Amino acid sequence: MPFFEISGTTLTSVEQTNFKVEKELQTLIERNLLVVFNCRFVASEFFTGTLHAGRIDSLALSEDNNPVIIEYKKIESSELITQSLFYLNWIQDHKGDFEIAVQRELGNDVEVDWSDVRVICIAPNYKKYDLHAVQVMGANIELWKYRLFKNESIYLEEVFQATRVTASLPIGSSGKNPVMVEAGKKAALVRATATYTFEEHLEGKPSHIRSLMYLIREYIVGLDPSIEEAPKKFYVAYKTTQNLVCMEPHGRNIKLFVKLRADEIDSPPPFYRDVSQIGHSGTGDAEFIVSSEEEFERVKLFIEAAYNKIGG
Repeated sequence: MPFFEISGTTLTSVEQTNFKVEKELQTLIERNLLVVFNCRFVASEFFTGTLHAGRIDSLALSEDNNPVIIEYKKIESSELITQSLFYLNWIQDHKGDFEIAVQRELGNDVEVDWSDVRVICIAPNYKKYDLHAVQVMGANIELWKYRLFKNESIYLEEVFQATRVTASLPIGSSGKNPVMVEAGKKAALVRATATYTFEEHLEGKPSHIRSLMYLIREYIVGLDPSIEEAPKKFYVAYKTTQNLVCMEPHGRNIKLFVKLRADEIDSPPPFYRDVSQIGHSGTGDAEFIVSSEEEFERVKLFIEAAYNKIGG
């Protein structure tokens, strides 16, 4: 992938390079976990015990308090994926060890959410057979490709997204679903999680709220094919490298928590408030409470701003 520097109206090609040793890549990501993946660092080179006799490159905790495993390679290697699957199996059988590590690093008041385990592989490339194997296995794993350039820039791209399923978009009992107009153009892709589904958040909601939920979902996933839907217990998160907006449906309205600071909100609508100092379930400190399509229209520009800030 070519990379150019802009100088006025002139483009200059930037030469690719690579890290001298794998540890440099690992250290760079670990020190910038919050910026890249919005995760909190837990441990490096975590020993898995004498029986497994392995070391997990990086352990972290996601913004949703889910465990995160990160493995690195500075060369193309199928070993990266097999190692990651090995450690995924290990952590599911050793939840107590991970929780102790979290408490040591982040404090005793942090509660780990085991409904999902995020596994991230980072390498310069992957063989097509590896991509196919991960897809067939259905493992909850993300494959990220990096490029390092001599101007001290690094590019990260997700080349395989975590396990996904195609979501149906049924017509609500009201007989009108505005999403169906666009449903034929693009089916919404949602991330499969171990416990929760989008449909569970629909249960018990009136028809106009269900229709609004579908409309919000269709708009967000339509911003970029890389956006994943990750249903949680109290909300549905939409994410790339990190959550950009969380949808929390209620009986009369829907709360949208957008990943923007108060100083990044220009001319907010009356149904906005800054919740950075207020406890809330969804991640994101800009809260918008919407109950109609018209209100959601006014939130779209803020969702797009969060997407542009985080990046696809």
